[in-house]
Amino acid sequence: MRYVIIGAGAVGGTIGVLLGESGHDVTLVARGAHLDALRERGLMLRTPRGTITGRLPAVAGPDGPPLPADTVLILTTKSQDTVAALTTWVDTPVEGGGTAGGRLPVVLAQNGVANEPAALRLFARVHPVCVWLPATHLEPGVVAANGHPHPGMLHIGRYPSGADDTSRAVAADLTAAGFAVPVRDDVMRWKYGKLLANLGNGLQALLGRDVPEALSQRVRAEGEAALAAAGIAHTTVEEEAAERGDLVTHRPIDGQTRSGGSTWQSLARGAGSVETDHLNGEIVLLGRLHGVPTPANAAVQAAVRRAARDRIPAGGFPPAELEKMIG
Repeated sequence: MRYVIIGAGAVGGTIGVLLGESGHDVTLVARGAHLDALRERGLMLRTPRGTITGRLPAVAGPDGPPLPADTVLILTTKSQDTVAALTTWVDTPVEGGGTAGGRLPVVLAQNGVANEPAALRLFARVHPVCVWLPATHLEPGVVAANGHPHPGMLHIGRYPSGADDTSRAVAADLTAAGFAVPVRDDVMRWKYGKLLANLGNGLQALLGRDVPEALSQRVRAEGEAALAAAGIAHTTVEEEAAERGDLVTHRPIDGQTRSGGSTWQSLARGAGSVETDHLNGEIVLLGRLHGVPTPANAAVQAAVRRAARDRIPAGGFPPAELEKMIG
């Protein structure tokens, strides 16, 4: 199969380069200075084992000839960019007739759980991925992937449930590229478990590494209460730890540990937008629908938007101000 990686940042860049290294036809989709760097120098993937430079075709969008019928689209943008990306690619012609939305599988390797229903509005074949992949993208043309011995674990299935031959074929290709890839009939249960873990992303982006444990526990407790009220199943911390085991551990690269998670990176790059409305905001939405108070998640959601808007540096939000917002 051929792969188009839509959003060649930390997760997409790691997946794209390693798929390319394993012999697959891979095209990277990026924008701005990052796209320029990919075209000029390739994508430098730094890992605990060494550095690989993937010299792969890089494009801004679907402006070329029709896509081959064996193409798989892998969407790795942040959740706030999902609808725009899907809309851009859905009507792309496919060789032999039809369009990407009707004929090609779209694989959603993203945080959050709102991407899947958004994709199913436009694409007939939607494959969620629960992403455990510790990687960082702060500099154009460079991605650091700290996972070891596997760069990441990528649970894959079919949306809304089950798994199919495409799920298994993509899993086989990703496994050959070095990832640990369980195929799951209940992949969304794993994604909801990951959502709970990602509720701390905004806290880290706001406060840095010194997040009070009580605050972390509070945002998660609100999340668990909202999911319970909505009747949504999710994995537990213990189940996830047993699954991951020693398959994906964080290793330094040239003596440097990972600086921060995906939301922290967005603030550090001054990206101007963040995924928090699709993480903590998902819990706020469920809380409002099912009568569960979620003041801590609502405050984190608002504070991260403010940090992005006002260009407050990653880790630089005043703790007292966040406490006041929570109330």
